[in-house]
Amino acid sequence: MVDDIFIYLVNNASNLFSVQHIVNFFKSKNRKVSYDTLSNYLGYIEEAFLAYKTERYNIKGKDVVAGNCKYDLSFKNFLYPGFAYGVGYLLENAVYLELRRLGYIVYTGSFRDKEVDFVAMKDDRVIYLQATYMLETAQTMEREYAPLLTIGDNYEKYVVSMDEVQLPSNEGVRHIQAWNLKEIL
Repeated sequence: MVDDIFIYLVNNASNLFSVQHIVNFFKSKNRKVSYDTLSNYLGYIEEAFLAYKTERYNIKGKDVVAGNCKYDLSFKNFLYPGFAYGVGYLLENAVYLELRRLGYIVYTGSFRDKEVDFVAMKDDRVIYLQATYMLETAQTMEREYAPLLTIGDNYEKYVVSMDEVQLPSNEGVRHIQAWNLKEIL
């Protein structure tokens, strides 16, 4: 069961879900696992540093939201080498791991009906980040910038991508190339 839970986490890395969602998934596959058992197994996986749980953070209410969360994994690239699962997911995972490595407490932000990939907090500093492979189309730019543009506070806001060209600021939301991320952290 622990192997199957880990595989589920790998295949759903960077997606929001709840413990009950995983219980229901296994139930649909005729595998019975209780909520408490599954929750314990997820805790063991976290304690072994195989996965990192990222809680949701209500940006407007400034508090952690119980229920849905996402898991980021340092092993996804090892299990699935190459880019078959999308460079965007690999980049998001790399940004998360870099934030954690540098001592940030990391959440997935929620503001109105939009998701912010990361709300990173360290000491008195708060940073909002979106991670995407490339900002090639107007639709992609809208999708990545929109959640940050709706937030009315004055904390730093960044879109991280692999674009070769540094894009200008968009109403205070700065673009940062992934390889320069450490400079702003």
